[in-house]
Amino acid sequence: MCQAYRIQYNWDAISGMPTNLYGPNDNFHPENSHVLPALMRRFHEAKVSKAKEVVVWGTGSPLREFLHVDDLADAVVFLMDKYSGLEHLNVGSGKEVAIKELAELVKEVVGFEGELVWDTSKPDGTPRKLMDSSKLLGLGWTPKISLKDGLVDTYKCNHCVLVTLD
Repeated sequence: MCQAYRIQYNWDAISGMPTNLYGPNDNFHPENSHVLPALMRRFHEAKVSKAKEVVVWGTGSPLREFLHVDDLADAVVFLMDKYSGLEHLNVGSGKEVAIKELAELVKEVVGFEGELVWDTSKPDGTPRKLMDSSKLLGLGWTPKISLKDGLVDTYKCNHCVLVTLD
């Protein structure tokens, strides 16, 4: 739509497509949250209930890309200042992480001390989801929040939500 308005009305509009986002005010609903908040909720509930293990579907081998919402906000401001092209730009970290590594990080951040068990009888999902953010990165923008720091921030900011869900 931005391209059409730009062409038809000479309106200086740009379009950016973000990767998987996470951060404060994420959706932790048990039935419709995405992988990262779902893992955070499950590890939090297991910690609170003193469960011995958390079972996660698949092998943990699929790769995903994540971007903290504050980095997205920074990228949007950067694009408004530095970009005026016709093509949309992907907004991502350019870094992929295996679900297994993500689960281990979430486990550590939440402070769950039990075992992480993989149910390999369940599906893995799409093997790889990584956006090509090279155009944006080539303009000089880079994300500032590491995945681990972002997970710590997300858990701290959403802890009150998770507690009310217990």
